[in-house]
Amino acid sequence: MKKIIVSSLLATVVLFSCKNQEKKETIDQEPVADQVVTQKGATYAELSTAEGGEWKGRVYEGGTSFKNVGELWVPQQHTDHSWYLRYEGPGWESSKVGYRLYLDWRNAIDIFGKVTDQMILDQVGQDNFDSYHEEQPWGQDILKVGKALGIGSYGQLVKDSVYHFQKVDSTYAKVFNGDSSSGVAILYKGWEVADAKTDLQVRLEIAPDSRLTKATLQPSTALNGLVTGIVKFDDVSLIKSDGEGDWAYIATYGEQTLVPDELGMVIFYKKSEVNTIVDGSYDHLIHFEPTTEGITYYFGAAWVKEKDGITNEADFKTYIEEELAKLNG
Repeated sequence: MKKIIVSSLLATVVLFSCKNQEKKETIDQEPVADQVVTQKGATYAELSTAEGGEWKGRVYEGGTSFKNVGELWVPQQHTDHSWYLRYEGPGWESSKVGYRLYLDWRNAIDIFGKVTDQMILDQVGQDNFDSYHEEQPWGQDILKVGKALGIGSYGQLVKDSVYHFQKVDSTYAKVFNGDSSSGVAILYKGWEVADAKTDLQVRLEIAPDSRLTKATLQPSTALNGLVTGIVKFDDVSLIKSDGEGDWAYIATYGEQTLVPDELGMVIFYKKSEVNTIVDGSYDHLIHFEPTTEGITYYFGAAWVKEKDGITNEADFKTYIEEELAKLNG
């Protein structure tokens, strides 16, 4: 079971004491519309939790329905396939594509390919199962993530391994829906890798009629191995930009969906924020320079079955070159 709805700007973290004197943090948020936005050209984000059941160990059993929530401290017992979050985490979408984040130790980002230009996330996973891995009237989950970051998620590279969020003190998320974008803001407290802890604030948002998610990362310490990336597939080559300008990209195009059929994936990054591009065990990785100033990048997917979409590699390359030109404007 899986998912949720809410609003926000990822801004300051507020500390306060509860009756039990435990410290908690929240991320300041903007008001969010009460109603699900369904018109063409809009954006939508949500997060839904199961209700009517109870926790038994690390599994939420007997859930009868889901409810959308604006914010959530992830329960300590929650893990992958706990059946507590609808489609396993928050989702966000435009008229062209949808994305979801596994809000557990995997912390990968997956893709919902859409054959419609309408908002569809509120329909996904309502049957309490992962039927979205199979063809639905709106499209389907299309990316096989495995042990990778998926597309555009983040981890720490230590030697030859990318660490996701196996060790974290707590995780807080809230979604937002506005006129100019929708998305999710996340706070990871006490993310531990190689005996060192950091806090990480993340904002993921999508604009109307766009395939691109804007990602903003704000670590509390200058991490030496912060990375993002694209899942690797056999016989699918990495494409790199080669022009001038502050922005560049890595991309892939080919048969890299569960269907299987063609999909293009891209990450745009600022050259000044990046140390190197490297191949990991499961991902093509962008390795960022250590900083506490914040990092911004964009990631996006173009599926061959998208309505009036991109259907071949040449057109995909034209599309990403056009987006690169806009960024380098």
